[in-house]
Amino acid sequence: MNWNEVEHIFNRSLKFTFSKRKLLCAVPVLIFCGLIIVCFRALGAKSNDWIALSMTFLPIFFSSTLLLAFGILLTRIYHHEVKGLPVSYKETLADSKGLMVEVAYLAVPLILLYLLLWIVLGIFYLFKEIPIVGSALGVILSFGPFLLLLGSYLLSVVNLGGLFFVTPSVAFKSSAQIEILHGAWKRLRFSPFSNLALMGIGLFPLILVAGLMLIAAVVTGNTYVVAENPFAIGVEWFFIMLPFSALLSPAVIFFFNFSAESHVLMVKKMKEAECESPS
Repeated sequence: MNWNEVEHIFNRSLKFTFSKRKLLCAVPVLIFCGLIIVCFRALGAKSNDWIALSMTFLPIFFSSTLLLAFGILLTRIYHHEVKGLPVSYKETLADSKGLMVEVAYLAVPLILLYLLLWIVLGIFYLFKEIPIVGSALGVILSFGPFLLLLGSYLLSVVNLGGLFFVTPSVAFKSSAQIEILHGAWKRLRFSPFSNLALMGIGLFPLILVAGLMLIAAVVTGNTYVVAENPFAIGVEWFFIMLPFSALLSPAVIFFFNFSAESHVLMVKKMKEAECESPS
């Protein structure tokens, strides 16, 4: 892989990003994901720390499941665009429905694993509430919550990696089977640096745009949003989320376009390496 190849797939991914029909499809999906996050945020606004943590991580996994299914649709549309073939969003959606439902099951193990970490974390919170010795136990066992929270963040990173590596692998298949995960892992092992570098490039616009908007949202929440009722907080964050979703949609489309380009490029490099290796 050289710089010219990366530049080519980056420019082509960007070229097919600002499509009116794609943006009109992406905005409602992102609004629904935002609605999930807002609902969980409102539920956790007045909850204890243990419940609030689940309200932070669970919407990430639920939203990414929806984005994984949506990414399949975007990848198939992008494939037709690059090949210069006529694109029918209705037919592509009809052909992808079964696969989009199947792929949701790939996220189940991550969700169950997070729930297991969260339940174990709750045990540490219970230890801390034991009368007399609870405070001392909390200090001694503080490494436990640290490791469990670290594991939760690592699961979130794995979840994000799945969107980049698994989505194109699934989109080019007719069904979501466990072999797809093996194929994505084989690709990652082939050249970890190249794959992670490509993922970083694909994420850069998303992180940049989302980071700027998150800063603006947090400042707005601290300086303008004054509601204390959880329902009112949820409503206010919902209206902030609407322009947030619209402005984020081009970066999401580019992310899936670039993930498809990266998949094709790395599979090509793998085949070339296999041909060059001695039999």
